[in-house]
Amino acid sequence: MSGPSTVAAMKKVGQQVGLEAGLNPVKVSQAAADLKQFCLQNPQHDPLLTGVSSNPFRPQKVCSFL
Repeated sequence: MSGPSTVAAMKKVGQQVGLEAGLNPVKVSQAAADLKQFCLQNPQHDPLLTGVSSNPFRPQKVCSFL
């Protein structure tokens, strides 16, 4: 399995690894605390708490005349 597509895929993987290497690791406990704090500060934007007025994924009704 060699060729231009494999080289392009490997370049993409290399770029992703480079991006991830530059990130600062965060402990899971700190990430969970940050997420909890964000959720408690922004409940008005959470559709699981406030509900959704209409389903945006429902197919639109179309009227057709025969």
